[in-house]
Amino acid sequence: METIWFVLVALMITAYVVLDGFDLGAGILHLVIARTDQERRTVFRTIGPVWDGNEVFLIAGGGTLFFAFPAFYASSFSGFYLPLCIVLWLLIGRAAGIEFRHHLDNTVWTGIFDACFCFSSALLAIFFGTALGNVIRGVAIDKGGFFFAPLWTNWRVGSDPGILDWYTVIAGLVALVALAMHGALYIAVKTDGVLNQRARRSAAILWPVLIVITIVSLIGTASVRPQVLDNFRNHPIGLLIPILVVSALTGIFAFSRKGEDRKAFLSSCVYLASMLAGAAFGLYPNLLPARNDPANSLTIYNSASGHHGLTYGLIWWGIGMAFAVTYFVIVYRMFRGKVTADASGYGH
Repeated sequence: METIWFVLVALMITAYVVLDGFDLGAGILHLVIARTDQERRTVFRTIGPVWDGNEVFLIAGGGTLFFAFPAFYASSFSGFYLPLCIVLWLLIGRAAGIEFRHHLDNTVWTGIFDACFCFSSALLAIFFGTALGNVIRGVAIDKGGFFFAPLWTNWRVGSDPGILDWYTVIAGLVALVALAMHGALYIAVKTDGVLNQRARRSAAILWPVLIVITIVSLIGTASVRPQVLDNFRNHPIGLLIPILVVSALTGIFAFSRKGEDRKAFLSSCVYLASMLAGAAFGLYPNLLPARNDPANSLTIYNSASGHHGLTYGLIWWGIGMAFAVTYFVIVYRMFRGKVTADASGYGH
């Protein structure tokens, strides 16, 4: 049962990154891709009907962690208190940038909230990537299962590292580049004309950068925590994950060159999902490794709720997800197709 909930949490996080990832990517690039106010309004319309719904998976993922692995939830939410507060403020800033921009027809007003949207989206991508880097690298956990990580120490990966070091910064850059390209491909799917062309060019520029930073991050991961390779050695089925990563990167390049924007975007979805699946596969059964003493690591076994609760919770989780999936299918079908330049607000 613990393994099932580990997989479900991984699925929730993956769904959030894939869905809200293109919203973040659109925010990162909208000042580059869109040059005029009308073009920026069009970019906002590409994500307007879905961006807040996509964040449901962030909330649901946190709720699932709280229910299934309360010890991990308590430890990580106290140990990562400072970065979590920063993420909260960035989420607020991003929402303000989207919602408030359209309230006044004033260049100063719109410029401020355009910058807020871009800045918050970029930093959120970096902090989310850094968070995953911290989980993979591990933190200094005491025997009681708690820790506190400062924002940075000496930027080295030691027995008592900070949230930011050379490895977690690389992880943050991977997220920034990957989500920026993800957003560019989504904008290409949803727009025509000059916006479509600029989005394609942005994706083409980011693609080789993503390959390089992905390779660097994988080398860094093997150096910082070689234990993540153990599951791949012991369970050869895990080798399908790097094959999917390479195939997805190849698909992004090939489909983009052919002008098949939707297939290129779906390839980006596969890339993000495969990278997260690889991280989860390498970590299992750990939830948060301890760098100072492996015996202090938080695992799915010493952090999980009782078996009875996990069993019955699975039923309610299934019911809730059925409603959520139905909602998403309806919304994405309602707002499928290209955005129109004459739509009101930031919808279609």
